[in-house]
Amino acid sequence: MADQKRTAMDWEDLRFFLALARHGTLSGAARTLGVNHATVARRLQALEEGLGVKLVERRPEGYVLTPAGTRALDAVSDMDHAARTLGHGEAEGAPTGLVRVNAPPGLALGFLTDRLARIALRHPGLDLDLATNLRSVSLERHETDIAIRMDRPEDGDVIAWPLGSVHHGFYATPELCRKVEGGALPTFIGFDEANAFVPHAAWLARHFPRVRVVFRANNHAAQAIAARSGVGIALLPHYIGKTEGALRLIDLRSVPPPRDLFLLTRRRDRTAFTIRAVADEIIRIFAQEQALFQPSPAR
Repeated sequence: MADQKRTAMDWEDLRFFLALARHGTLSGAARTLGVNHATVARRLQALEEGLGVKLVERRPEGYVLTPAGTRALDAVSDMDHAARTLGHGEAEGAPTGLVRVNAPPGLALGFLTDRLARIALRHPGLDLDLATNLRSVSLERHETDIAIRMDRPEDGDVIAWPLGSVHHGFYATPELCRKVEGGALPTFIGFDEANAFVPHAAWLARHFPRVRVVFRANNHAAQAIAARSGVGIALLPHYIGKTEGALRLIDLRSVPPPRDLFLLTRRRDRTAFTIRAVADEIIRIFAQEQALFQPSPAR
């Protein structure tokens, strides 16, 4: 009877475990599943009792996977992906199912959203989920399938594909540019206090310590919108600044060094056709748009 109990698994229990493993908290899993946290805890307990192993450990920062939980997460993620793919009725040689992509908010809002949506338009069986939240989601927890990150990762069982370098410049309305170029003191648009650790926020504070930051927002796309009003100068990646018709580049004699951009996938997903197909499409998009990321002369 004990052996029979351990081999009987409920897919719903596995689905609840998957949500908890991805989010790390009962409340996060509960929000995703539309239930209360007690239901998540009950489902997890049922699964652990059925399998006869401990899958997670509770710590102050949330739930972490045990070695058995890590193995279970890999298996359940494969089952989840297969179920979603079969649900679409996979077409011959065409990507189908759901692929989740995570990117920094400024990159997602200022460059990637429109271009990623066109991929789904070309492949009717493909669903795409683009996460643009400030918190970087985890590949290892299977919270996402593809992650786009600044700087090459130093650990983790991932494959990193270079997407190019991101260069930045100062952008403002032509009127404000003329005033500053005529000798007026500049005012800046920057990151909010919660994101003062962002490398470019720290660079701005070091190089322009006495300049007033008159408006703050938590991503570059929002900062570009604020810059249109003429309230201040924004330090923007060129892929945003160049596409803002109401702004122009202004030379303040110093800009941050460029940062390398990488697309990351789990190494074990290198043979997953749909994930690989979407990753290839994103790599192609960045290759075609490299000029948008590079500096150009001030006008």
